[in-house]
Amino acid sequence: MALTRPHSALARALRAAVLALGLAPALTAFGVGKPEAQTSAGIDSQKFFSAIVKVQTRAVPDARSSPTLGSEREGTGIVIGPDGLVLTIGYLIIEAEEVALIDARGRKLPASVIGYDHASGLALVRSIVPLDASPLPLGDSTRLVERDPVLVINHGGRDDATLAYVVSRRSFTGNWEYLLDSAIFTSPPTLNWSGAALIGKDGALLGVGSQILRDATDAEPHLPGNLFVPVDLIKPILSDLVRTGHRAGAARPWLGVSADEVQGRLLVTRVSPDGPAERAGVQAGDIILSVGSDAVHSQAEFYRKVWGRGAAGSEIPLRILQGNDVRELRVRSIDRLDYFRQKPTY
Repeated sequence: MALTRPHSALARALRAAVLALGLAPALTAFGVGKPEAQTSAGIDSQKFFSAIVKVQTRAVPDARSSPTLGSEREGTGIVIGPDGLVLTIGYLIIEAEEVALIDARGRKLPASVIGYDHASGLALVRSIVPLDASPLPLGDSTRLVERDPVLVINHGGRDDATLAYVVSRRSFTGNWEYLLDSAIFTSPPTLNWSGAALIGKDGALLGVGSQILRDATDAEPHLPGNLFVPVDLIKPILSDLVRTGHRAGAARPWLGVSADEVQGRLLVTRVSPDGPAERAGVQAGDIILSVGSDAVHSQAEFYRKVWGRGAAGSEIPLRILQGNDVRELRVRSIDRLDYFRQKPTY
């Protein structure tokens, strides 16, 4: 469940605990709060923070995503490649009509969407004019384990850097037909999480901020924190996104159904207007019983069964409980990108 504002006393306690775990040296290593250009880790802090930019977008008129994401969005981007290539979280740029970057010097620069990947939730934009920033190296997020110290840096730069530690590595599912096999969970939470950079002790980028959560830890005590998409997910598809705007190969089937796990059942809480599920007769309040003959009780089971039925365009058989009736429906899936409204070309 998303958390809009962490309890201040708890946040202070968590911050103290992080410092007790030995993150103070890491803070010094990055030069956070220091005027010196060169940090104790050998990182040029001025160049380092110049790679963190603000991303501002405005959605197209009547964007399908506006009711949930808003028409104007703001978050963080990380320069990762030449010619102003910036990595960010995908929901900031979905159906974007206008994109701008605010650099470390406060300049507002026009940008364009380069690519979006629904499977990972990551996106690329590029500055249209020269961006005075050195790219951050992509680290190895597979090596992150619990209790590893990290820094969370958003577009606030040096003054808004947050000390944190990894509190869990586990799978994550979202009710927008989204699954990460090994998400990164950190604590204490940072409020400006959208697209924020998760940085390792060597200054490499390890993850991209996605959410704020009440339960960043899997077991008791449940601590609030943030979810980061591992940066390793962008590596195998980076060239595809730059070249074509999407990953190579067939797209996953998408139904446009939001289902939450409630007491071992999958309860439909929302269907996307005029999406495949709604057209097939799925309604909010339905309970999804199975995909074909395969019973499903969790989001992960549901998604894997749907995705295992073939590429986007495949017909997905669903068995649902609708009121007092059990119904058999067949949903013609689509590529999620085809559902979104496109930027006008005039």
